[in-house]
Amino acid sequence: MVVLVDEGSNPFELGVAAELFGLRRPELERPWYEFALCAPDPATRMHAGMFTLTGVPGPEAAERADTLIVPNRPDPEAPPSPAVLEVVRRAADRGARLVSFCTGAFTLAAAGVLDGRPATTHWRWTGLFAARWPGVLLRPDVLFVDDGDVLTSAGSAAALDLGLHLIRRDHGAEVANAVSRRLVFAAHREGGQRQFVPQPVPVVPDVSLAPLLDWARERVHEPLGVGDLAARAAVSAATLHRRFRAELGTTPLAWLTGQRVALACRLLEAGERRLEVVAAASGLGTTSNLRERVRRQTGVTPDAYRRRFTTVAQANPSAADQLSQHREHTNRAPVRFAALHGDLTPPP
Repeated sequence: MVVLVDEGSNPFELGVAAELFGLRRPELERPWYEFALCAPDPATRMHAGMFTLTGVPGPEAAERADTLIVPNRPDPEAPPSPAVLEVVRRAADRGARLVSFCTGAFTLAAAGVLDGRPATTHWRWTGLFAARWPGVLLRPDVLFVDDGDVLTSAGSAAALDLGLHLIRRDHGAEVANAVSRRLVFAAHREGGQRQFVPQPVPVVPDVSLAPLLDWARERVHEPLGVGDLAARAAVSAATLHRRFRAELGTTPLAWLTGQRVALACRLLEAGERRLEVVAAASGLGTTSNLRERVRRQTGVTPDAYRRRFTTVAQANPSAADQLSQHREHTNRAPVRFAALHGDLTPPP
């Protein structure tokens, strides 16, 4: 995994990549990413001249990368350098996975790798992006877009959402949750949530949804519905919906579904083969609903997901044991789950 550092890059996005993929994580007891930087110039000045990176390997360091990360464009209105575009195009030609943070999507678009594909970028620059790259299927409101081998995130903090999503794709939900806890990063955002609320709705001052979310996480295996959440919060269903939209950028039902799929994935990773047990223990109810939800949010069937992410070193606990672990986990830190396709809207 290589980060392509450009003149004027933002240290925040660079730090996100280094923190998520560059630090050793011996507590996970598994091979981690081989992480490196590359830059067209040996001395690359960061955003606003805050500091200069020296001794960074040249573009040749990206030649064997299976994932190339492009952080923000310092000035989206200015074209990327030919050297930067060449690195991106060569990576695309050899089939590397391409990832952009924030306005890094402008670099991918300029390289021609986003034509005809869905993508996102920082909300502030979506108008310019759409005008400049009409062939890209811009999704201006979401936190990140996963289109298989090309992934793009919205502004700054959304890089963390996409980074954890990548870890989940590569290593499974349990490992992504462990990294999230290590970072003390426990937001409740899904991939398809809105980047911001342009007209915040009035809510009760100083009242957060966090206690309600913690209460619901401990009970996602139960037949909870929106009405139950509203009753717990002592508000109407309509008010709850507005508060979820304002605070989380999603709906109560979509949030519940995401939490249930997250738990189902943890059960599958533990090796549980009986889909009816996973469906019941995760609150998804039926095996058909389990299959549909897991397939929509991971792109594969539950059986395929289990085969890919079953933890070999872990004993194969029953779903009941995993459910107990889930309750303990939710008491320690909220589960964070990012939809692979960024859309938690229930199917019709």
